[in-house]
Amino acid sequence: MISGISANLAALSALAKKVESSANNVANINTDSFKKTRVLLEEETPQGVTARVEKINDPGAMVYEQTPAGETLVEQSNVELTEELPNLLLTKRFFEANLKTIKTQDEMLGSLLDIKG
Repeated sequence: MISGISANLAALSALAKKVESSANNVANINTDSFKKTRVLLEEETPQGVTARVEKINDPGAMVYEQTPAGETLVEQSNVELTEELPNLLLTKRFFEANLKTIKTQDEMLGSLLDIKG
């Protein structure tokens, strides 16, 4: 049972990294040439989850901006709110599910200790 809790804690840590990545992406949505990152969750042996961060190098939209030298073509950020917000909502649900699992395991362990004690 303790190993189950540690697996859930590893998942919570990986999900926290997903939230950090999304927050950074959203914070830099208006930064020229910013490249978003994605966090991929991978199975860890014998149990648990690890997070691997990768940069997405797809080009952002190109727009003309007025500068002192005239109009210049500038690459915008490749962050899309239509991707980030649903990912954050989904990550929130995963986080809640892992917390509920930890709470249930804690209650079961408490009941077991009460029976034995």
